Amino acid sequence: MQLKIFGMQNTSSKWLYLAVLSLVWGSSFILIKKSLLGLSPLQLGALRTLFAAVFLFLIGFKSIKTIKKEEWKWVAISAFAGTFIPAFLFAYAETEIDSAIASILNSTTPLVTLVLGIVVFSIGSNRNQIIGVIVGFLGCLALIWEGAVVNPNQNYWYALLVICASFCYAANVNIIKRYMQNISPMAIANGNFIILVIPSLIVLYFSGFFDSAVIQQEKVQISLMYVGVLAVVGTGVAKVLFNKLVQISTPVFATSVTYTIPIVALLWGLMDGEKFTFYQGIAACVIIFGVYLSNKRKKVRS
Repeated sequence: MQLKIFGMQNTSSKWLYLAVLSLVWGSSFILIKKSLLGLSPLQLGALRTLFAAVFLFLIGFKSIKTIKKEEWKWVAISAFAGTFIPAFLFAYAETEIDSAIASILNSTTPLVTLVLGIVVFSIGSNRNQIIGVIVGFLGCLALIWEGAVVNPNQNYWYALLVICASFCYAANVNIIKRYMQNISPMAIANGNFIILVIPSLIVLYFSGFFDSAVIQQEKVQISLMYVGVLAVVGTGVAKVLFNKLVQISTPVFATSVTYTIPIVALLWGLMDGEKFTFYQGIAACVIIFGVYLSNKRKKVRS
């Protein structure tokens, strides 16, 4: 009976973690949009990294002692691929495309991860995965095409920046899986941000942010509040929650957050006055279906 009750608690807990992560990560795209009202993409990317670094150092700085000397190379590569470069790519992308569209395109990350795993890391694949990649790619093309029709004033070439960010995330996942299995998630996160503090400060300095005339602007101060929430909650807290979700569930269940993030982001976008058509909804469903196919396990016949 105790085991049964524990199992029920574990089941309800994992759904709670999934819901919270969906809300947190789904809200990140509208926070990026609002942050850009007073900050440049360079300032946003740098500040997001620095704020997240401070938070993670406060809760887990001691964990870096567990990283071995020969492992720092992979920690550094992971830092730039998984955090630094995507932060700027998303910031620049959302200067031209809606936050909801960016979130949907970001859901292609599992598909890109699969492709890189096959091509670069020699990881095997099955028919469902190949079909899923093709379906997801067609959905992306349809979404970008329809977006260009609905919002002709937006430059949808910037959508490619989100795809590039997906490639960065995909490379990071494969690198962690291949070379960083023996490093704790907290150590990886803190190691990443130790590497990124100086590059972020350099970018922030040359962006003109430290000009007193810039900092004193009210819209800049409001944007800083949005960046703070984005960095601490969307990066720091979310990393801890996701690690816990993986521990109490399965990798397949944990990655299903990919399906729910665009729903939250879409709702935020609609409330903020973004346009989203029926055909864009169809294209989004095609992308998510492609992700589902690529993650679907083959049934074992008895």
